[in-house]
Amino acid sequence: MSKLKSMAPVRKFFLLLVWMSWLLVSIPAQAVLTIEITRGAEGAVPIAVVPFGWRGPGPKPLAIAPVIQADLARSGRFNPLPEADMLTKPSELIDIQWNAWRALGQDYLVIGRLAQTGPDQYEVKFFLYDVYKGEQLAGYRLPARKRELRRTAHRISDIIYEKITGQPGAFTTRIAYITVKDQEGRRIYRLQVADSDGYHPRTVVVSPEPLMSPAWSPDGKRLAYVSYEQRKPAVFVQTLATGKREKIAAFPGINGAPAWSPDGSRLALTLSKGGSPDIYIYNLATRKLRRLTSSYAIDTEPAWSPDGKRLVFTSDRGGSPQIYAIPAQGGRPRRLTFEGSYNARAVFSPDGRHLALVHGGKGYRIALLDLADGLLTVLTSGPLDESPSFAPNGSMILYATQDQGRGQLAAVSVDGRVHQRLKTEVGDVREPAWSPF
Repeated sequence: MSKLKSMAPVRKFFLLLVWMSWLLVSIPAQAVLTIEITRGAEGAVPIAVVPFGWRGPGPKPLAIAPVIQADLARSGRFNPLPEADMLTKPSELIDIQWNAWRALGQDYLVIGRLAQTGPDQYEVKFFLYDVYKGEQLAGYRLPARKRELRRTAHRISDIIYEKITGQPGAFTTRIAYITVKDQEGRRIYRLQVADSDGYHPRTVVVSPEPLMSPAWSPDGKRLAYVSYEQRKPAVFVQTLATGKREKIAAFPGINGAPAWSPDGSRLALTLSKGGSPDIYIYNLATRKLRRLTSSYAIDTEPAWSPDGKRLVFTSDRGGSPQIYAIPAQGGRPRRLTFEGSYNARAVFSPDGRHLALVHGGKGYRIALLDLADGLLTVLTSGPLDESPSFAPNGSMILYATQDQGRGQLAAVSVDGRVHQRLKTEVGDVREPAWSPF
């Protein structure tokens, strides 16, 4: 999302909007995003995740417990006990000394064991206990191959998170983002996909021209994005498993900002084929377009409500970029934001009760709009925060930011209490999109 302070001519606004969204710079294609918790929540739940036992020849193929600890810590809801502070390290119920864990002030205890059951065959067993009641809350056996062990650890984190909080965990989800690397005097753009903790990055598309606006399909199997590989913008949909892709829109002028409908049957797009940029709906089955807005102003950045009944979009029809809502079947747009002269790039929370958006004022920051009462709450400190994307359980918002002059990804809890940075050793990264479950 661009950062505009002035809304002079409409065309100037839109050109700056596009050019600013190209500010993506270098990062190696296989660089891992390292998560750093910069502010944690007070009152986080104490939990001890004991190192898992190991049964098998040779060294343990993966330390399961540290992955689970890191997952729970970055949720902001838990405060895992450091391994160095553990008085005992049981892997079986019979070895648990309940009074020792109570003395350490732990509310919950996780123990487990990793065993090799055959060639490239493993089994992870774990148990979750309420320490003060001495009761088992969960117990599972999960088969996995070696390459699946880290994902299995994330599944365990999801189970623990849901058992204690009552909400689904989002640790087995993925994130998509755009990177650029200077290579032999040229900029090489990459669309990347990684685990939610930044591990296992994979390049989906490589291009010498800008890539923009990745958007996940509701089933998590496809990505829509904008590519300038032919020196003009076009919208593509790509299947991740096969790499097969389809060009959806390559009309004269602007083709951008793809957004999936909740049922995956349609894409909302920004097109200027009719003159000024407007919102269109593209039916993936019939390949037909339907124009949703018609204005001399700039209408862009559509996003669907979770029930598919309406969309929100950014428009300067009132003189400055603001968020508007419109029924999916068409109708009169209704303005939603009134605080400040810049509100843009809105996305719905999974429950449809809030919008995350970019709010301009003292810099550009991520804010949360309560759709019931219109209250706008600023969550981040800026100065250049952009591209918000909700976790599928609605607990966190992923966004792009600046850190010491470099672009990074960051995340903030919806109550603003927990802040994280997904840091890289070199280069910048932009335009994150959090996958569905």
